[in-house]
Amino acid sequence: MESFLSLRPLVLVVAPGDEVYRGYCLRQVADAYDVAVLTTGPLTWEQPYVVDHEVVEDFDDVDGLLAAAGSIAARRPISGVLTWNEAHLTAVARLAEVLGLAVTSTQSVLTCRDKAAGRAAFARHGVPSARSVAASCLDEALAVAEEIGFPVVVKPAAVGGSIGVIKAETREGLAEAYAFATRGVQLHGGDNRTVLVEEYLSGQEVSVECVTYEGVTAAVAVTRKELGPEPLFEEVGHTLTADDPLLEHVAPVAVAAVRATGVTGGIQHVELRLTPTGPRVIEVNGRIGGDWIGWALWRATGLSLPRIAADIAVGAVPDLTPTRRQSVAIKALYAPASGTLTERSIVSGFAETAGWVHGPAWLMNEGDQVLLPPEGDLDSARVGLLATHADTLDLAVARRTAAAGHITLTVAGRR
Repeated sequence: MESFLSLRPLVLVVAPGDEVYRGYCLRQVADAYDVAVLTTGPLTWEQPYVVDHEVVEDFDDVDGLLAAAGSIAARRPISGVLTWNEAHLTAVARLAEVLGLAVTSTQSVLTCRDKAAGRAAFARHGVPSARSVAASCLDEALAVAEEIGFPVVVKPAAVGGSIGVIKAETREGLAEAYAFATRGVQLHGGDNRTVLVEEYLSGQEVSVECVTYEGVTAAVAVTRKELGPEPLFEEVGHTLTADDPLLEHVAPVAVAAVRATGVTGGIQHVELRLTPTGPRVIEVNGRIGGDWIGWALWRATGLSLPRIAADIAVGAVPDLTPTRRQSVAIKALYAPASGTLTERSIVSGFAETAGWVHGPAWLMNEGDQVLLPPEGDLDSARVGLLATHADTLDLAVARRTAAAGHITLTVAGRR
């Protein structure tokens, strides 16, 4: 696949993922490095950005990953290994350790992946968080909730995207909440089948985007999240602005949370709630944030988290100097109801003429079935993503509203 001898280091990306959500990640890494990828099938959208490729049957099979990486390494040395796929962080950390290319330990990745282990680490290190107890059955969940005090949050221990996360206001509502979280575990939980019952944290939810190099963590941006109505915690939008004054307030807590997990290298997406008693940590994710948050950070500041992740993976000192001062507003496009998607469109020429619209990028096609929460989740409910940018946050948000007004989403069989 490689037609010339390149002097650029080779970065191995495991599970590059969906083009809509993660296409910008692969493109930005390929701008600076030669890229090899491991996928479970033939290359599709990744083709223009890749110089080598191997197929694996199971991303969680470390021996299979090692064999595929060995095939690539036999053709050309691998300088760094990374993934931005939440489900495969642990396996890729083990692969990096075996290859002698680890930037953090597998144990630290496990601590981030397991929300219960993360909570325990925060408690040991005095990081403000929420009380959290594992429950293996409904009776245990009821006992824990009574002890913590209602309302509580019930969630899978190792599932991303707010899937299976729900608030229970009363003892009577806990059975339904526990069943909802358990379904999230069964559909998306992988090897970790644990359900957690946690103290409910009130206040605005934010994430702090962090970079850790050789054990030193820098908080580079704060993302303000927009959530759908409770009892669910669906992320429906995000805003990110360079030089947000909130960053100075939340950065120390986020940095302390990363330190508590033992992470020594890579990108971290640290979620917090701004409670009446101050910022309290929800979780540390050892990856670039989803929903285009990494793209928003690049658009707003000029910092490319995928490029920085690759720099760290190959042992290069990352440059964290911002080169832009802008704001971004992101909107997740949800269908108005469950049913068959009959139309998804934007007024022709609007985005191109405006010049400040990114997307929309469609996740569903006309004819697909839409299933909204609580019966469905973001995978079955989101039709696409849209973002706008501007020199100020107010203008970026106003532009997002204007752009959304040019989009049509129609379903048949509303219920």
